[in-house]
Amino acid sequence: MLSSKSSRKMIIAAIRAPIITGMHRRWTQAAILAWAAIAGMAGCSREGSPAADGPAKRPVIAVIPKGTTHEYWKGVHAGALKAGEELDVDILWQGPVKEDDREEQIKVVDMIRDRAVSGILLAPLDDKALRGPVANAVRAGIPVVAFDSKLDSTDHLSLVETDNYASGRLAGDHMATLLGGKGNVIMLRLHEGSASTTERERGFLDAVRAAPGIAVVSSNQYGGATVESGFKASENLLTAFRAANGGVDGIFCPNESTTFGMLRALQNANLAGRIRFVGFDSSEKLLQALRDGHLDAIVVQDPYNMGYLGVKTLMRAIRGEKVERHIDTGATLVTKDIMDRPDLQRRLHPGR
Repeated sequence: MLSSKSSRKMIIAAIRAPIITGMHRRWTQAAILAWAAIAGMAGCSREGSPAADGPAKRPVIAVIPKGTTHEYWKGVHAGALKAGEELDVDILWQGPVKEDDREEQIKVVDMIRDRAVSGILLAPLDDKALRGPVANAVRAGIPVVAFDSKLDSTDHLSLVETDNYASGRLAGDHMATLLGGKGNVIMLRLHEGSASTTERERGFLDAVRAAPGIAVVSSNQYGGATVESGFKASENLLTAFRAANGGVDGIFCPNESTTFGMLRALQNANLAGRIRFVGFDSSEKLLQALRDGHLDAIVVQDPYNMGYLGVKTLMRAIRGEKVERHIDTGATLVTKDIMDRPDLQRRLHPGR
């Protein structure tokens, strides 16, 4: 019978490895067998525990991000693993590859609901589409804590997130300062249904529109969840609003993929550094752009702390303790002048 820590890690690793077939993901037979092993392991006494004390179960927390590609989610994963280590809890990390694959995230939630997990920590990719799967999990006796993004529901016990509206206002206020209160601004959105980025976008627009000399010339275009789709949308925007001829003074993008897609488009058009540009989230390439003056600022969250507090909060709830309904993990606007501060490094390098 599997009971050692190393065996549990091998089981979790097997579950994390879906086969990619075309546009759809299929679970391997090994993953299914691994789930069976976890169920068996949960019913066995741990080494050194007397049989008279009954079975000692090691909790398994499923952490389901919006995607698994961007550096941001790697930071969440690291924080969740740290909390799991401290609490003697196994972390099952599984989510869609792309941040716009609602159907895949729904499948993951439904699959995990039918397995022997103690709780689910979920970053809902769509604030409405995930309501049903979450309700079904709760009815099955699995507590759910949301993180990163709001869920249009009351079924989850807590929400661990950035104050996304306030962080959008941070970006908007800085843009207004950069432009001296006047100019033409473009905002490239992420995609419909993402509550976190929608709030950032709303906060940014409210801030820049408070400056009477700033005109928002485009705010209804979507970059999509990949860098490539963001790059194409950015190229179209720069062309449509004659950015090369001075038609655009400032640009805001609300997440990592749209920010990097826009950065590439600006660099290709030789406009990087000539148009004021504020982005969101961090990666090594975005940090280099900040050093090079191709980005004026980025707003960074604390994904490590989000994953860490998310697991901690869920385990407190599982143990019957009272938890806060909303936990704000904070956001910071970072410019080239402060990017080397030691206290910012965990936020700026979330994937390390």
